[in-house]
Amino acid sequence: MRGGSQSHLLRASDGGFYVTKFSNNPQHIRVLANEMMASLLGRWLGLPMPEVAVIDVSDWLIQNTAELCFDSAGLRAKCNSGLQLGSRFPCDPMEDVIFDYLPESMLTKVRNVTDFARVLVLDKWTANCDGRQAVFSKKAKQRRYTATFIDQGYCFNAGEWSYPDSSLRGVYSRNCVYAGVTGWDAFEPALTKAEQAEPLDLWRCADAIPPEWYGHDFNALQQLVETLYERRLKIRDLITAFKDSSRQPFPRWNSPAAQVFIPVEANQNPSV
Repeated sequence: MRGGSQSHLLRASDGGFYVTKFSNNPQHIRVLANEMMASLLGRWLGLPMPEVAVIDVSDWLIQNTAELCFDSAGLRAKCNSGLQLGSRFPCDPMEDVIFDYLPESMLTKVRNVTDFARVLVLDKWTANCDGRQAVFSKKAKQRRYTATFIDQGYCFNAGEWSYPDSSLRGVYSRNCVYAGVTGWDAFEPALTKAEQAEPLDLWRCADAIPPEWYGHDFNALQQLVETLYERRLKIRDLITAFKDSSRQPFPRWNSPAAQVFIPVEANQNPSV
């Protein structure tokens, strides 16, 4: 798979296909913890994100699969065996259609384009230091695509577990996906749910992370959760900073809600 973590697409014992990040990836072992935490949090907010799972990769598979390796600085290293992070592929890779890029003229065929505004709630809350990544999939005979938000590895600033807020981080590369935003209603219900989150809601996500993915440093995990809880009341300010940035992403802010550039249908999360 493309990307800095050099993930691999594996078929698991449940028959599903999973984009699998390995613990010795070229970025940092904590990107596995970030992917698990932020994806579970995003799904709790009602966002279309892949199901995530802990994938147990055997020594035998590593030793007998030449492709399970990394290339870094001209050197090749085998992937680790053991517990790895799997993100369920959003469609059937053998039969369905999927793209990681659509031209702007094709975005009118994305049924849930309004979710690009809602995912800002998660990306600003978790200080995603990467650009927002999405893939677009559909059944072969369908006419419209569904956007699924992938690659949460750089939430919490990758391996640093810090929150370097910036107005232009964690946003999608093209403004057209935000053209229908006319006010705060565009971020609901994710925004209110995040603001009303309780510590237990966050710990349900954090407890799913295998301790080896954060070096068994429970104090660091506790600090991550506590800071995330405190930051829930900053989300509106962080979105406002993006609104007022040089990007000017919301040209219809405070315009009548009916003035929508891209036709949309009701949000539909991918089935798993």
